[in-house]
Amino acid sequence: MQYLWYYLILINAVSFLLMLADKEKARQHRWRIPEATLLAAAALGGSLGALAGMLLFHHKTRHAKFTVTVPLLLLLQAAILIWITR
Repeated sequence: MQYLWYYLILINAVSFLLMLADKEKARQHRWRIPEATLLAAAALGGSLGALAGMLLFHHKTRHAKFTVTVPLLLLLQAAILIWITR
């Protein structure tokens, strides 16, 4: 179980940093991180980090694909985590 927590911390940090990096690339009009990569990181357990990055950096907040999918992933992942740890 301890490794699960390490994994979740790592994947959420990665998701958060991906949002930051993509926002910076957008500001500089440079090559962007694909949306599929951002969503995949969230789907692999990093939804909390992705949501925090979205809100903190005001990134992807106008895209329904993100404003709907990421919170739903977070709810699903939280439910699975509660179920696993009971």
